[in-house]
Amino acid sequence: MSPTTTDTGTKAQARAGRWGRAARTGHAPGPEDERLPLGRTGAYGFQHVLTMYGAIVAVPLIIGQAAGLSGEKTALLISSCLLMGGIATIVQSVGAPFIGSRLPLVQGVSFAGVAPMLAILAGGHDLTAIFGAVIVSSAVGFLTAGAFSRIIRFFPPVVTGTVITVIGISLLPVAISWAAGHGTDGAADLRSLALAGTTLLIVLLLSKVGVGMISRLSILLSFILGTGVAAALGMVDFSGVGRDAPITFPTPLAFGPPTFEVASIISMLIVVLVTMTETTADILAVGEIVGAKVDARRVANGLRADMFSSACAPLLNSFTQTAFAANVGLVAVTGIRSRFVVAAAGIIMAVLGMFPAIGQVVAAIPAPVLGGASIVLFGTVASSGVRTLAKVDYRNSMNLVVVAVAFAFGLIPVAAPHFYRDFPAWAQTILGSGISAAAIVAIILNLLFNELRAGNSRNQSVLAAAPVRIVRADALTHLREGDQLRNGAIVDCDGTEVAVVPEHCFDDVHRMIGAGEITDTGGVHRILQERQAPR
Repeated sequence: MSPTTTDTGTKAQARAGRWGRAARTGHAPGPEDERLPLGRTGAYGFQHVLTMYGAIVAVPLIIGQAAGLSGEKTALLISSCLLMGGIATIVQSVGAPFIGSRLPLVQGVSFAGVAPMLAILAGGHDLTAIFGAVIVSSAVGFLTAGAFSRIIRFFPPVVTGTVITVIGISLLPVAISWAAGHGTDGAADLRSLALAGTTLLIVLLLSKVGVGMISRLSILLSFILGTGVAAALGMVDFSGVGRDAPITFPTPLAFGPPTFEVASIISMLIVVLVTMTETTADILAVGEIVGAKVDARRVANGLRADMFSSACAPLLNSFTQTAFAANVGLVAVTGIRSRFVVAAAGIIMAVLGMFPAIGQVVAAIPAPVLGGASIVLFGTVASSGVRTLAKVDYRNSMNLVVVAVAFAFGLIPVAAPHFYRDFPAWAQTILGSGISAAAIVAIILNLLFNELRAGNSRNQSVLAAAPVRIVRADALTHLREGDQLRNGAIVDCDGTEVAVVPEHCFDDVHRMIGAGEITDTGGVHRILQERQAPR
């Protein structure tokens, strides 16, 4: 047997293996199924962990303080959230039958639940009431995930592009606040800004490097180098590293068995609706960035993973889980689309939950370093949304109005963080998240103007009117099959430019081509330049 035959057979077996795995997992192989070498997988996965580490520990810190927990109990809460986030990430990215989107989505504790959980504590209840409410609401979300996913047909580019853009814009204030530090009276601290600017410059320079490996690890390397600069400036505190036991495992139900209180459950049901809306948007966003096929079935599987992990989270002293939008930006920046990289991030998160010292080192990364790198990450999310919006047809439609109004509602929490302060708690939960507000408004307006067409006029408003254009009929006689307009020039089916000649020169140029005086397009341009040159 020849080497060529052997190679062909090997490739055929590999393809058969891939398609066999696809049949077992329920979806055809896509770019997200790429497997990278182990070392690169771990490095890229660690980069994902660094991107969202600060966010995932923020919720247990806030809730622990509000619940009056001791430092030891708060540390347990943080470790539990890291461990559960890692497990949820693995479930989402690796998947199981009917569970998991099998997309590069990092999971973690949802910020949407912070306000209701604080309200539950303020009402005289403890963490067990929160855990009980999370279990019940997440179970309801799991059972309704299939029905909820069918709204995917109501997520055309005008909706997804708007939501993705709002996700990025909503995250940018977080990056800016990290970069600003703690200046006087809310002003930016100059040392923090300098450190954030240095980190941002490192990201840009490393992204410019021609070595692909370095460019794709630019965020991770910027964290390391930025922290090194901060250490030289005395802006890093490693004093808390190594104080706890080297290895710990969060005790299940460490705060007692869950209790079930009706009002708490209702408030967390609203949180579940918000997180399912945000996760749907994140699944669609990362599918758009990765180039993966996303249908209602895949969305349903992703939502089930969210809700399954959320229902199990209280057993390990954690809260509602959701996809992290910040990591969608990292996928866009690095171009690393493999879901196995994110699965590696899940393993690292789980390990961090059991090795406090490692987590303490990661937590010591200064906020300005995180801010400098996150400006690129979060800005890239917004840019991806703009790219999606570029596919929208704004002619003779109300799509421009859909985008405008959804943007307005989505940016209210960014422009005026206390706008909904006096609203009912349920309204604060829904509208206080610019992402969910933009998604809801965009879906409703898209339904009103694009799905329910009854009553629509031909040109519904001046914003929908498209300018009238005409072309001379005789211009079409010179075009051939396959000719097209590309970057302002006409090219034929082979990509060769077709020269555009002014009307008063056309007959002369046509005669010169027939006489053999002009033999290529460059000759046409030379003649035209000579005739336009001043005498």
